[in-house]
Amino acid sequence: MRTEDVLAAIATGLWRWDNTSGKVTLDGEAARLLGLPAEPVVLPEVAVRSRFHPVDWNEINAIITLAVAEDTLAEARLRIMDEDGRVLRTVRSRSKPLERRTPDGRVDFELIGTLQEIAEPQPGTTAAHTPITGDWRRSREAFLLDAGRALAEARSTSEVLRVAASLSMPGFNPDGLAVFGVEGDRLSVIGHHGHGPGDEGPFTDMERETDYPAAEVVRTGRAIYLSTPEDYKRRFPAAWPLAQRFGRVSWAFLPLIVAGRTMGAWMAAFKHPVSFSPDERSVLTTVARMLAQALQRAGVAESERELTTGLQRSMMPQLGPEVPGMTIAARYVPTGGGLQVGGDWYDMIPLPSGRFALVIGDVQGHDVRAAGLMGQLRIAVRAYASEGHRPDAVLSRASRFLAGLCSSQEREEDAGQDGGPRFATCLYVECDPETGMLEVARAGHPDPAVRMTDGTVLMRPTAGGLPLGIIPDTDYPTTRFVLEPGETMMLCTDGLIETGGHDHDTGWARLRAILETEPPEPAGGDASGGAGSAHLERMADLLVQAVHGPSSHHTTGPLVDRREDDIAVVLLCREGSDCGCGTTAAHPARLARRTMLTVAQAEPGRIAGARRQIRELLHDWADDDQVDSAVLMVSEMVTNVLVHTDGDALLVAEAAGDLGTRRLRVEVADGSDELPHKRQPGEMASSGRGVLLMEMLADDWGVDPRGEGKSIWFELHERSKPDADALD
Repeated sequence: MRTEDVLAAIATGLWRWDNTSGKVTLDGEAARLLGLPAEPVVLPEVAVRSRFHPVDWNEINAIITLAVAEDTLAEARLRIMDEDGRVLRTVRSRSKPLERRTPDGRVDFELIGTLQEIAEPQPGTTAAHTPITGDWRRSREAFLLDAGRALAEARSTSEVLRVAASLSMPGFNPDGLAVFGVEGDRLSVIGHHGHGPGDEGPFTDMERETDYPAAEVVRTGRAIYLSTPEDYKRRFPAAWPLAQRFGRVSWAFLPLIVAGRTMGAWMAAFKHPVSFSPDERSVLTTVARMLAQALQRAGVAESERELTTGLQRSMMPQLGPEVPGMTIAARYVPTGGGLQVGGDWYDMIPLPSGRFALVIGDVQGHDVRAAGLMGQLRIAVRAYASEGHRPDAVLSRASRFLAGLCSSQEREEDAGQDGGPRFATCLYVECDPETGMLEVARAGHPDPAVRMTDGTVLMRPTAGGLPLGIIPDTDYPTTRFVLEPGETMMLCTDGLIETGGHDHDTGWARLRAILETEPPEPAGGDASGGAGSAHLERMADLLVQAVHGPSSHHTTGPLVDRREDDIAVVLLCREGSDCGCGTTAAHPARLARRTMLTVAQAEPGRIAGARRQIRELLHDWADDDQVDSAVLMVSEMVTNVLVHTDGDALLVAEAAGDLGTRRLRVEVADGSDELPHKRQPGEMASSGRGVLLMEMLADDWGVDPRGEGKSIWFELHERSKPDADALD
């Protein structure tokens, strides 16, 4: 007995559906099950599709898509209908989607499977009612909910058009879409789908009086439904030659109306006949309303983005002319959501002395007023700096300017309307490109960070004052240090550090990992700044990506916009023969890393900063116990200077040598001639153990008298951490 006879005996037919060519091959039994003559036949997709219930067709598309994705069988129940729309029978389809690549490189699939007739449950039986036999109304409501959500989430015109093209309408999916916009007395195509490049040419610029369905829809505000080519040709004979070449057989043109104003028209074209029943017209009308509202929202949002982007760009200056021996890179990223404007800024200012200044700041808030204050404050700082004032004087004048500006604005506005006066943090760095000398004044802003030539990154503590605008007359102390050849300094706002659920410490650790692990720059970089500039730009990009990427956030789940705060970052690299900007590979001779810090009598709190500096300097030291010993001795030495003298303590620490055999030397200098001496403190004494600690913990230590004052120093020689097993 032949296989075909066996399958026919159990009412099972075979079919092959070629999605590429749009042809369906049926054997005799499959043709009979579809209500066709019982003989093998090859039919176009449209002819077979018309035999399925519209709801079932819509659902089987999703089932096949899932089977393709999961490489499984696609199984569904389908209702077969006759030409009058009556259900003939229900069949079960089991098929295997096979992916294949078309000659043009597109991935498509072929469906091979069976159709088998099944008996429908009789009234009064307990057979389950499968979801595939759901009614049209339920399917329509589900589609409209999905379409409304997708269109509401689209944030640009292009996204709205992509969503409209992907909508899968229940039972009558259009294969050609076009959206016409109105500008004055003319219509133009603002987006289309299902057409080739250049097909929109004849429709890109039409007068409203043109004899074309979309133009009539815009003129009258009423939809036009053309069920057959004859309807199209009869009503719009002049436009028919243009529409005929696309091979469509049904068209719907609907007005896009928002707040009583017709803003355009939407065309949905079909390659299969559509009668446009009341239910189908209801679905199309609802989609047109949602599409019009989505396009209106997207247009407003795009206008706001264009306005705010232009505002922000006008306020963000380009970095100035190239500075010999220096490479500079900068980034600014506004906060996500709202108008995407904020109060962060950076600037590079040429000075009358031949030096230049780098400024970075953050005005409180992310709104239009913050952006306006930022622009005014930036101009004021630039004006004061251009007059030749020192860094401390620039910030003092800027603080007075901002306080007066906020005070005058508050008097002009209604009380409580704008949330009170604003303040701003700022970091002002005056740079000497010849010597690398930096003079830093800080107003409540995060400290700068320096990447040394061997890849070590340290936060550079600087003296600072209150944020600008809080107290009009405020002093801002100045800190001086040298940026050595090959070192890179980073200035940033708190948005780069604390975005993503981080506090200052964890955020700084995240940035430090990026700065220290950046891939090395190829040897022999261009001294003129070509390769070095490209590397610095890449480093700036990596810092921003580290904040906005998934790893920066404190929760898991779908990706969202993580621009919680504005971000501004400036990188300054002093070029050198062994430029360490991005260099992490070991040098034949390890370069020394050093740090320097002044602890004033009036700032005992900076002792904690000194301890942190030593830990960061020794972050890769082999023995943690030695690091703890160094921190303890530094704390003791600096505290003794503040307690037993009237001057400030100058801390200088240097680590030199190859990894595993390095030598740490720490010096603390002061202006007193009194030398330390060994004492025998009692058990309950609170002091007198400094020299004892040095003898116990340091490999070597001593006191060097100077012309004015003295320097106390100690050395530690790096050793491997003791093996735990060896101590047992």
